[in-house]
Amino acid sequence: MNTQPDLRRGGYLRAAGIFAVCMAGTTLPTPLYGLYQEEIGFSELIVTVVFAVYAFGVIGVLLLAGNISDTVGRRPVLLCGLVLAALSAVCFLAESGLPLLFLGRFLSGLSAGLFTGAATAFVMECAPPGKEGRAAFASTAANMGGLGCGPLLAGLLAQYAPWPLKLPFLVHLALVAVSFAVLWFLPETVREPKPLRVGRPQRPSLPPQVRALFVPAGLAAFVGFSLLGVFTSVSPAFLAQSLGVENHAVVGLIVFLAFFASTVGQLLVPRLGVARALPAGCFTLVAGLALLAGALAWDLLALVVLSALVGGAGQGLALRGAVASVAGAAPEEHRAGVISSLFVVAYTGISIPVIGIGFLAEPLGLEDAGLVFICCMVLLAGSAGIYLLRRPADRARV
Repeated sequence: MNTQPDLRRGGYLRAAGIFAVCMAGTTLPTPLYGLYQEEIGFSELIVTVVFAVYAFGVIGVLLLAGNISDTVGRRPVLLCGLVLAALSAVCFLAESGLPLLFLGRFLSGLSAGLFTGAATAFVMECAPPGKEGRAAFASTAANMGGLGCGPLLAGLLAQYAPWPLKLPFLVHLALVAVSFAVLWFLPETVREPKPLRVGRPQRPSLPPQVRALFVPAGLAAFVGFSLLGVFTSVSPAFLAQSLGVENHAVVGLIVFLAFFASTVGQLLVPRLGVARALPAGCFTLVAGLALLAGALAWDLLALVVLSALVGGAGQGLALRGAVASVAGAAPEEHRAGVISSLFVVAYTGISIPVIGIGFLAEPLGLEDAGLVFICCMVLLAGSAGIYLLRRPADRARV
């Protein structure tokens, strides 16, 4: 791994900033779905389908090219990801109906898929000796922090600035341009990268030394991302329809709180250790789901906020513990591929339950569909927590 002076002077922080900018673009539409519904006219099921298109884009890239940065280098892959993020923003700026919404979300998913494994590995590899733990936190915090800042930025601009469906994407396009320039001057961290033209898509694989850790890590990531999927897709509709919250900035703030709490939860992992953090994350997710069930049953905004904070903290515990465990056990030449495999599981969790809620919302209503989802996730999270207590992941860098 390269240890050039640029990296020693905070290169991993610049890499984390680029990671955050890319991920922010993927959640910008969250508080804007209501405005799109008014402008174009579509049901809540279509909202979840639009969201799922993004998730399928992520999963497709992770499955087909999740480890390509191990071969051609991190920078070419991340530069391609930024180009896709810019094209996604252009689609939303030119939006005139559902086709461009779908295309914009799909391109955003492709961008996130390229970034997820490669950027996580890049940030960690940019760390100077002795800063590995900070870099591991920076990578997961950039992921979650970026996802949280997207709805907050879009909500504030949509509520208090002109051009609510344009300005958020113009701002993001500018941030992507700055990130492209910063990334261009960061050095490559892969030893002897091959030219981009020789890279071949390969499905992520699990080296033998990772497999024992991957099952509990994957379970924790699946449950955590399932809860975040609900907050980033259908919570704006619930807030508007059931609680009368139509302020876009408030909607964005509530979604931001879930991701902010995730970052706080990640800070606790070094104190707890991975063996404790993973099951603790699952059981904290159960508590967050229970609070969300109360919010749906009694239409209480305070419980929505509490569920975002508690559930987000549980997701953060689970995510950092999961990433640290599999990244710490993976050989350097397979690290991005292993991390991509973990996020395939995670994004499966963020897509399938959301699609299920969309289908159930038509016959049952949004609140009852949410309660069905919560019951399923409580069973899964509780079972995962018990499994993790019995077979802990205890070898990791946190």
